[in-house]
Amino acid sequence: MKHYQMSESIPVGLLLAVSGGMLNAYTYLNRGQVFATMETGNLILLGINLSRGRLDLVLHYLLPVLAFAAGILVTELIRRRLGPSANRLHWRQPLLLTECLVLVLVSLLPLGTLDPLANALISFIAAIQVESFRSIHGNACATTMCTGNLRSGTEHLFRALAGPEHSQSGRKSLFYYGLIGCFITGVVISSLLSPGFGGRAVLAACLPMLAAFGLMFRESDPA
Repeated sequence: MKHYQMSESIPVGLLLAVSGGMLNAYTYLNRGQVFATMETGNLILLGINLSRGRLDLVLHYLLPVLAFAAGILVTELIRRRLGPSANRLHWRQPLLLTECLVLVLVSLLPLGTLDPLANALISFIAAIQVESFRSIHGNACATTMCTGNLRSGTEHLFRALAGPEHSQSGRKSLFYYGLIGCFITGVVISSLLSPGFGGRAVLAACLPMLAAFGLMFRESDPA
């Protein structure tokens, strides 16, 4: 039986998908309708406002894109410097704690004038999560966006229906659709919390991250 490091386990992936959905809904609902964890939407809105000559809004949507790119660069630097951890902490665990600390900082920023800073910070840590958790049980995936997961899940669904020679495709399809379901669950939770908690609603995203952090102390996860 093949074993995977717990940072690549299905429970960790599902928990991080919940947090990804929560962060996207949070920034859209509370921080100026920005998609902080998936930059395609921001690039579309950037282009629309560029065509209209709204340079102030171009910058509004450009900042999270640049912060996301910076997060990828920083994560790759950390991954190459640390590599597989020799001590009890896996290299991905300190990154999860960093994400939580940044979210605490974001929760302290008032709504309104500091929204661009809040969005940039969340985009930065979203990039860390995307780049650090790129594979679950050997399957490439994302925990902060759904387009690639939808493509992969539907592709494996087709293979599962095509014939018995693709015996693993059914399970893989369920996994990808499970990620999407968890992402939507996070969106729903954040949407319910936002009216009552406003800027502090972002703290709820720390809970699935901390749960994933705790799970990663287990040594391995069987396939």
